[in-house]
Amino acid sequence: MLIEINEHNIDQRSIDEVVKALQQGKIIIFPTDTVYAMGCDLRNKKALKQLATLKGIKLNKARFSIICSDLSHLSDYVRQMDRSTYKLLNRSLPGPFTFILEANNEVPKMFDNKRKEIGIRIPNNNIVLNIVEQLGNPLATTSLHDDEDEILDYFVDPYEIYQRYDSKAEIIIDGGYGNLEASTIVDCTGNEPEIIRQGIGEVEF
Repeated sequence: MLIEINEHNIDQRSIDEVVKALQQGKIIIFPTDTVYAMGCDLRNKKALKQLATLKGIKLNKARFSIICSDLSHLSDYVRQMDRSTYKLLNRSLPGPFTFILEANNEVPKMFDNKRKEIGIRIPNNNIVLNIVEQLGNPLATTSLHDDEDEILDYFVDPYEIYQRYDSKAEIIIDGGYGNLEASTIVDCTGNEPEIIRQGIGEVEF
């Protein structure tokens, strides 16, 4: 199902429909401030396994990030961070970044593995932020493309995405054209933050 949502004039009924699908364990495809992504309710194990299957892997091998609506969710999933790391996140988010942080003991239980870190996103996109806020907990998410893929039309044009992924996702949100560049990934698990993939976001350390 393709649902059009205008980021600057959001129809609450459409958000309600998307959240209901997530609560039922469905997969959705949605816009962010970078590329389009697919995701599910982080708290639904069955949905997490299905999302992994769509990527051709088992859940315990998945490297999903999570999308939060704001920084207040973080303590549920990451270990306490130092002041400088928090300041970096606070001035960068919402924005086109994925921050790798030390995971707390809840994260391995969700993903059936021994993950010690988790990628955190708070995209600057009102559609996905509204969805996460109404859902009440983060989304588990992964980009439609793989890192080795060139980002072509069928990753940025909602109609092309619909043609390609309609059988794999319950709802595909048309929020306009996506970007051709992914998020910047910043690893904050070491002594100093380190950029491990330069994307659309410019970090101010």
